[in-house]
Amino acid sequence: MAKRLITQARGAGGPRYRAPSHNYFGAIKLAKASQKLIRGEVMDIVNSVGHSAPLMLVQYENGDVGLMPAALGIRKGEVVFAGPGAPIQPGCVHRLGDVPTGFPVYNIEHTPFDGGKLIRTSGIAAQVVGREGGKVMIKLPSKKIAAFHPNCRAVVGIIAGGGRVEKPWVKGGKHHIARRARGKIHPTVSGVAKNAIDHPFGGSHRRSLGISTTTRRGTPPGRKVGLLWARKTGRGGKK
Repeated sequence: MAKRLITQARGAGGPRYRAPSHNYFGAIKLAKASQKLIRGEVMDIVNSVGHSAPLMLVQYENGDVGLMPAALGIRKGEVVFAGPGAPIQPGCVHRLGDVPTGFPVYNIEHTPFDGGKLIRTSGIAAQVVGREGGKVMIKLPSKKIAAFHPNCRAVVGIIAGGGRVEKPWVKGGKHHIARRARGKIHPTVSGVAKNAIDHPFGGSHRRSLGISTTTRRGTPPGRKVGLLWARKTGRGGKK
């Protein structure tokens, strides 16, 4: 009987492919939205093995606690604000509708009050570029322009930890440990380099498959490898 592919094993779950979230400091989430201006203090700057950026723990005067990526230049004990009328400075939480054009923001809510879902990697930020049709236009790090509801909240500033990817791993063991902390496997082996029992592309004793790798949408999970239901392949196919 054939072995289960990595794609199948990941879907089934299990200790090998499950991220060790019990080792993480906590889940990134903004504090509850407030209708008035509230004052907060950065209680600590912490390191979490499951996040690429340092995290700042903010205690607000109303008792709420927020955990979010640390803004560049923020320090322990610094005062930050959240709510209407908060100053435009790093670490303060604002509605996107209240952020002036041109300012960098991060930890953006995809829908209002979901706690922040987008732009949470070290060293990056999005930028408010304008307003159109009741929406706030945001330029993402990928250079794409996205429209957000003005009630979506975000943190002003740039995420700390920039330049992280510029440092070489030097040794494969360090890369392995870092990826395992996020439930990933290192090194990644291509399908054609495997045996036929382990992968649909394996067993050919060559590095070029020689056949189309496009897979239709209704393929069983064990065969969902290659170009998944691609609309266009070949030169100029991937945009």
